[in-house]
Amino acid sequence: MKAEEIKQYLSELNDELRLVDIKGEVSLYGGAVMCLAFKSRPATKDVDAIFEPIRAVRNAARRVAERHNLNIDWLNLAVEMFVVDHARQVLFDFSHLKVFVPEGDYLLAMKVLALRPDTFDTADLEFLLKHLKIKSPGEVVGIVENYYPKKTIKMETMSLLNEYFEK
Repeated sequence: MKAEEIKQYLSELNDELRLVDIKGEVSLYGGAVMCLAFKSRPATKDVDAIFEPIRAVRNAARRVAERHNLNIDWLNLAVEMFVVDHARQVLFDFSHLKVFVPEGDYLLAMKVLALRPDTFDTADLEFLLKHLKIKSPGEVVGIVENYYPKKTIKMETMSLLNEYFEK
């Protein structure tokens, strides 16, 4: 999904919620944030999010999916178990849907812990390191520990970070 398509689908999600007079919230994560908020890549395969009210938003998302021949889980809760308390900003404020994105440092912490080397994760990580003006692996570790104090960064990811900062 391209950034423009995601925005269109979210707008249609708002329209669906308006039809049933329900106000909803969607917090975006992952590739959707990289596309829409940071404009660092053109597309993502799906939209990882947390949303409320779950049933109403899921039903509205299903109708959008049917209309555009999308996977039924184009808007999914797969990220839900990984999300901890963090600051967020409003990206879109539609009449019946408010769309949020996390601060860059939180997204960086998530990317570091979930890094899959053969995906967009590596490019996303490099973008966020530059965007946030991170100068060392120690800064990255500090950010991760701030949000996820009990999580350990994989050795492979630490090697990648060390390599990045040696450039």
